[in-house]
Amino acid sequence: MGTVAEEQSAAGRVDSWIWSVRLAKSRSAAATACKGGHVRVNGVRVKPAHVVRPGDEVRVRQGDRDRIVVVTKVIAKRVGAAIATDCYIDNSPPPPPREMVAPVGRRDRGMGRPTKRDRRSIEKLLGRGSSSGLPEATGGHE
Repeated sequence: MGTVAEEQSAAGRVDSWIWSVRLAKSRSAAATACKGGHVRVNGVRVKPAHVVRPGDEVRVRQGDRDRIVVVTKVIAKRVGAAIATDCYIDNSPPPPPREMVAPVGRRDRGMGRPTKRDRRSIEKLLGRGSSSGLPEATGGHE
């Protein structure tokens, strides 16, 4: 067995490690994720000060997907992306494909603001109808 100093250098805070390997944009964001229950180490929700060691499985919920990584090296300082990827093994499922949605209402550059007639045709196409909820004017007095 190693000394206490060697064991402490091979372990570190989970929020600091998540930030160091670029799974979070800031350390405070990593701590907030831990406090919110979005970080699990070996299947257990953890606080920001939880100790992470090599071999631990860390799950970080990011938006609508989970990042599942296995710690290979514990670092405390933020490093470049190439070095950061050497500190973990990524077991995350591939991200879901982005839906190809046709751009709606795109106008050519320089066309300017749509006219009232254009706006009404766009709203009719999108099925929105009138925005005020009142019947449209007929154009004359009754």
